[in-house]
Amino acid sequence: MSLFSLMKITDMNFSYKRLFPIVIISLVSFLIGACQNKQRRPNIVFILADDLGWSDLPVYGNQFNEAPNIDKLAKEGMQFTNAYATCPVCSPSRASIMSGQYPARLGINDFITGHWRPNEEVIVPVNRSQYLPGEIITISEVLKESGYATGYFGKWHLGFGEEYHPSTQGFDQANVGSKYYNAKFTPPRAEGSTKRLSEILTDFGEEFIEENKEKPFFLFLSHYDVHVQLDADMDLIDKYQKKQAVDGYPSNAVYAAMIEHLDRSVERIQNKLNELDLAENTILIFFSDNGGLSKRFDQIPLLAKSKQHLYENDTLLFIATSNSPLRNEKGTVYEGGIRVPLIVKWPNEIKPGTVSNAVVTGVDFFPTLAKLAGATLPANQTVDGQPIDFHLDDKDAVEQRSVFWHYPVYHHDEPKSAVRRGDWKLVQNLVNNRYELYNLSSDIGEQNDLSASEPEKVKLLAAELYNWQDGIKAMLPVPNPDFNIETRYKWGKHPDRK
Repeated sequence: MSLFSLMKITDMNFSYKRLFPIVIISLVSFLIGACQNKQRRPNIVFILADDLGWSDLPVYGNQFNEAPNIDKLAKEGMQFTNAYATCPVCSPSRASIMSGQYPARLGINDFITGHWRPNEEVIVPVNRSQYLPGEIITISEVLKESGYATGYFGKWHLGFGEEYHPSTQGFDQANVGSKYYNAKFTPPRAEGSTKRLSEILTDFGEEFIEENKEKPFFLFLSHYDVHVQLDADMDLIDKYQKKQAVDGYPSNAVYAAMIEHLDRSVERIQNKLNELDLAENTILIFFSDNGGLSKRFDQIPLLAKSKQHLYENDTLLFIATSNSPLRNEKGTVYEGGIRVPLIVKWPNEIKPGTVSNAVVTGVDFFPTLAKLAGATLPANQTVDGQPIDFHLDDKDAVEQRSVFWHYPVYHHDEPKSAVRRGDWKLVQNLVNNRYELYNLSSDIGEQNDLSASEPEKVKLLAAELYNWQDGIKAMLPVPNPDFNIETRYKWGKHPDRK
């Protein structure tokens, strides 16, 4: 063997000896990193719409409105057909998402501060507190304690003033704002922007994701759409005004444009997650705080002043949507007021295109998210919800659990409570204590009251509803000594409103 060949072999052996530890270290690092990525707890993005009805989205059967990105979300995840808000108005529903408790347990029965008809047949209870109590441990506090970065952007409506701001309820970053244009935020941020609120909130959400991409995060994006007063960008309104109206649906162009604004936000958040390679490890939830609003309770135009000319002398100046085939609307415990869209995407965990008929409600998010994050539920706080099972394959199963609603105020209806168990739903009038009974499997529109033909079912569900009200210390209306039949429908100033 030549000297040159010997030197070459020696150099190769020397190189291998030097490289071997480096290769091993790199391999170990790679395996540790892969393991950590696999074990990293999922990010959570919760997108909440305001007043979006169950029947408003194409994926739930709407033939006029367009929401291609929400359609895509459903195709990539799980769509729920029996999802419910815990109350037919915003504040109680939002409080239950944050706390995992029914609004009646919290004593937040109406929006903050509430409706008031002083001359009615009964005096309705006022909210026990006009804010989410500070002693309540929120899902954001649970997740933050567990190592999550937490952010909240948009409508809060769980108390006014710095002491009730979401930053006091477990959110590291929080900006509360409303109004569709020229929005102002607390704390101040992007004030005077000419952008639409939904765009600004999505900007905040994207920034939050970017800033916290290296650790698990909980982002709550709380939109103001599609709440009145209705307003939207004119290019989108023009698009829907040119579109053929659908028989049996209001086909309000401003309302449809607002839904598309929501849809664009969903698209942008999804794109940001994909861009940062975070989508595979992110649970994305799309939900609404209550059912759709058909018309305002006070019968005034529901379009923003700048858009009222679009429907001058037209009924659509006063009508936003229809919840058909569901009965009634926001502000009632009928299905139109409480059944809402819910879509959840979780790659590799939820089978794409799954439809679930399981009965779920707003109190279920708290235990669900805590469980998925590996967080511990608060030891001394009642949690009324139960974890949602995203692995159920039986599309026809309606879970035999009881869920409850308590709305003891005048709004779009008289004060009422309700309970659903399986396919059966009982509605109790809290003024005259009369009951209505419906079988939702055959009568989703609650048109056929079966209380007379099913007295045993009424008795069983009424007892269950009473025991729940009693156990949860639900506040009830009381007779009004100043009842005036001539002025009963007149709205007054709520005693807690300054």
